[in-house]
Amino acid sequence: MITLTENAAGKVKELLAEEGRSDIGLRVAVQPGGCSGLRYAMYLDDQIGEKDQAEEQFGVRLVIDKMSVPYLSQATIDFVDTLEQTGFTIDNPAAQGGCACGNSFH
Repeated sequence: MITLTENAAGKVKELLAEEGRSDIGLRVAVQPGGCSGLRYAMYLDDQIGEKDQAEEQFGVRLVIDKMSVPYLSQATIDFVDTLEQTGFTIDNPAAQGGCACGNSFH
């Protein structure tokens, strides 16, 4: 299963607190698109199906659909806040390559 850093979990908890709901999980998925063929999707979701894999890390429920699991099994989600970049990052050693903008992979 994907790994969520403690820093990323803290940011997700902030977002969940803003929503004011405890039934929401962080859904991470791989979807067709981008210049390299596949792109990551990450959003808060309250719909968890029986074909989804769910796991709690640092108090955050991570949800991944069955089709995305093989692409994300080695990935790590972090949250960075630097002068150059602010936001969630996905480090995925299983990705064979990516595009110049960093938004898609193959």
